[in-house]
Amino acid sequence: MTLTARPDTATAPKPPPAPARARPKPRFAALRLAALRAVALAVLLGAWQLVVLAEVWPRVLVPSPGEVWHQFVLSSTVHDGVRGQSGHLLIEHLGVSLRRIGIGTGYAVLAGVPLGLLIGAVRPIAVVLEPAVTFLRTLPPLAYLSLLVIWFGIDESPKVWLLIVAALPPIAAATAAAVRTVPDHLVEAARALGASRLSLLLSVRLPAALPEILTGIRIAVGVAYTSVVAAETINGVPGIGGMIRDAQRYNQTAVVIVGIIAIGLSGILLDALLRATERYLVPWRGRQ
Repeated sequence: MTLTARPDTATAPKPPPAPARARPKPRFAALRLAALRAVALAVLLGAWQLVVLAEVWPRVLVPSPGEVWHQFVLSSTVHDGVRGQSGHLLIEHLGVSLRRIGIGTGYAVLAGVPLGLLIGAVRPIAVVLEPAVTFLRTLPPLAYLSLLVIWFGIDESPKVWLLIVAALPPIAAATAAAVRTVPDHLVEAARALGASRLSLLLSVRLPAALPEILTGIRIAVGVAYTSVVAAETINGVPGIGGMIRDAQRYNQTAVVIVGIIAIGLSGILLDALLRATERYLVPWRGRQ
């Protein structure tokens, strides 16, 4: 009887792995997303034009996309001796509003981050100041605009102060919440190495809380942007809110829509800039 040797399964060749599914190249993925957004925009404009042609509402209330584009051109140029809207070009209105937002948010960051660190790390300070931060965070900007006008007049000061008061509470609240969620083992390790309370706050708690702090700053910028129109209802020209207010007085709906679109597009660009800054400062976010 002959014996047949069995093949050694341990040394038997393994089947070749299945080919990995090819991922789309980043360039083509970006083009696909851009095309999808362009199609969505075209559908929106088409639906808008159909509503105008159907005369669902009077043209003075809902102008056509062409009329809005015409007003955009007029607002951005000098025509018949008239400079844009309310004596300023659209880019000038927008630039002044962005400058106010930058100043207000900048001061809010300088005050809100240290305040949030203290609220999150020192219990007695949290007991005293946290209710005040929550109180301010729940107030709409128009609730205290009149008070700021009484205190600071109608020049630039009440506008900047309104944006500071609107942007500070989200930053302080986000910072305090982030400080409280810092892992205990990091704090204990720093204490074991002899870190003082101030060093512990600045060298351990602040870096660990930085991602959430940046998120709070992004939220604060959005709050400031939504508040700038309210801030510019009082002597707000030049300013995008003042331009919208003047157009509303004369039923210039197309100009109002131009201002709204300008605010939205600049807000998207500003948020993209903040996201890029966040990726640069905290590259480890989202990674295990």
